[in-house]
Amino acid sequence: MEKSASAVHSEGHGLEPDLKNEAMQATTEQAKQGSEDEHNLAPLEAIRKYPRTIFWCLVISMCVVMEGYDTNLLGNFYAYPGFAKKYGHYNAATDNYQLTAAWQAGLSNSSSVGSFFGTLLNGYLVAKFGHVRVLLGSLVTLSAFIFVVFFAPSIEVLVVGEILCGLPWGIFATTAPAYASEVLPMSLRVYLTSWTNMCFIIGQLISAGIMAGLVSNTTQWSYRIPFAIQWVWPVILIPIIWFAPDTPWHLVRQGHHDDAEKSLRTLRPKATDAEIQQALGLIIYTNNLEQQLEVGTSYWDCFKGFELRRTEIACVVFAGQVLSGLNFAYNSTYFFQQVGLNSDQTYRLNVGGNGMALFATIVSWLLVMPYVGRRTAYLWGMAAMFVVLYLIGGLNARTEDDNIGMAQAVLTLVWTFIFQLSAGQLGWALPAEIGSTRLRQKTICLARNAYAIVSIIASVLQPYFMNPTKWNLKGYTGFVWGSTSLLMFVWAYFRLPETKDRTFEEIDLLFAKRVPARLFSSYKIEAFEEDSADSKTEV
Repeated sequence: MEKSASAVHSEGHGLEPDLKNEAMQATTEQAKQGSEDEHNLAPLEAIRKYPRTIFWCLVISMCVVMEGYDTNLLGNFYAYPGFAKKYGHYNAATDNYQLTAAWQAGLSNSSSVGSFFGTLLNGYLVAKFGHVRVLLGSLVTLSAFIFVVFFAPSIEVLVVGEILCGLPWGIFATTAPAYASEVLPMSLRVYLTSWTNMCFIIGQLISAGIMAGLVSNTTQWSYRIPFAIQWVWPVILIPIIWFAPDTPWHLVRQGHHDDAEKSLRTLRPKATDAEIQQALGLIIYTNNLEQQLEVGTSYWDCFKGFELRRTEIACVVFAGQVLSGLNFAYNSTYFFQQVGLNSDQTYRLNVGGNGMALFATIVSWLLVMPYVGRRTAYLWGMAAMFVVLYLIGGLNARTEDDNIGMAQAVLTLVWTFIFQLSAGQLGWALPAEIGSTRLRQKTICLARNAYAIVSIIASVLQPYFMNPTKWNLKGYTGFVWGSTSLLMFVWAYFRLPETKDRTFEEIDLLFAKRVPARLFSSYKIEAFEEDSADSKTEV
């Protein structure tokens, strides 16, 4: 029989046997009480109790605003007159300037390529330096790389600049949800991990508003001003994040228990000494439990044993954002242009789409997340998006109707609303919950890179689907992404577990016992029974 988690915790501290037993009992009891507190803490009570923790999560996640802002710029610059004139070529067939499908694909993928490598690097950097120092270094680096895109004299230089900017963006996007999951109580976990998605929306909404205001400007400043605005965020965020505490989970993994306690006191100034010790005890207990279950800390460990299942779920859930039709139906100004809408209609709809995304996120927080499980929301969101995308494809057959283009555009707004109720939120929240605590950062990084790989493929294909000089599918593209949404629905039904109302040590044991995905919500488990972790393959 393997040693219990509390026994692992007591080894190596030079305690006499009786003192060891007392220490084990104290840690287990503190962890058990800490877990009960987590289950009993309602969201509104948690908000009142831990306002400083929420503040730091909001600040750390604001780094992601920059990525949402810039990705929205590039995706919509293709139909932007000033940008197309600078970096594109005149197309006699459409009587306007167009970027070729190849350069559209290259630009769309450039920041994703940089983000891919920045994300991989982040898994190592955070483990060594912690979240806060890595974020500060990334903000400084990004400030330098923005000069490249701002002064880019050619599309080739612009691509290089976007690759360089993608490096820190990959760090921002994977650090924010990990930080939130490690400092928040369970009842607030899904809200602030998915807040990362809200920051994308905020960035997209800001860029959509700026672009709508500059669309009639035909000078170089019509696209340079939007690039220059990116310098605002580092100036604001660097002096604030300088004072942010690192996460107690990271500090415990490093063996710095005293520093972890100090971090908890900084994050939870209203907590009593007993509550601090119970929270710390739960962190130590969970970390030791995972050590007992032979959970390592390297990327390779993400693919060993039952961690492989956790990595698969995190990666597919995140990639599912793309497979649900993201590149086609979200911020789809190029699609609007191809179905006959003018520039004014296109950019007004773009602002409306981002507003719809923001509204849907708030609805999700208030009406979906408190009452509906993660699995249920993700599963039926995919089903609804499949229906909407097939409707868009079906409408394309009625080309003789002048109002069809507007109807298809409105359906993309409906798709956006459904997306943000489901995969848009949970694509961020679930990877931060699914991975073990010792592999959390690396699991999120792998999930984000699975998203990046699928996004690169989609970004290469999407211009060919839509470009009038290539396949020119227009609304028929909805059939393509509707089919991938249906495949995601089938996968989620069989593979996606329910993590709502589960603490991290409970999730560890559910995976260790190989519990089927459909039984996660109802499976009874005693996380603090001494031998509960011994049966790794029990179902």
